[in-house]
Amino acid sequence: MNTGFMMCGGACLLCLLLTLIFTIFKEKSVMLISGFNTMPKEKRELYDKEKLSKDYRNIFLIWAIIQGIGAILAYYISQYIAVIAFIIWLIVFFKDVHLDKEKAFGKYKNLKRD
Repeated sequence: MNTGFMMCGGACLLCLLLTLIFTIFKEKSVMLISGFNTMPKEKRELYDKEKLSKDYRNIFLIWAIIQGIGAILAYYISQYIAVIAFIIWLIVFFKDVHLDKEKAFGKYKNLKRD
């Protein structure tokens, strides 16, 4: 049993599922984003939910591609390739994750003035 293939394959399927959810439900899916769903409703209205949804859809797709390539290479070459795929995924993950809400969602603020 190829453990690397199973781990990367499972992560790939999970990321593809999240990509599909963000593609189908569009703006409604932003409630799945950690940090955004804990904001008061008044503050959530200040953000461009469509852009936020598209960006997270693309992020999950990139993660799925990384894990998918890792799964394929782990199956055909060596299960240890999955470790490399996981390290690459970690680098991309920590590049996109922020602990500060303003830093995480600041670029999605609506600049429309009524």
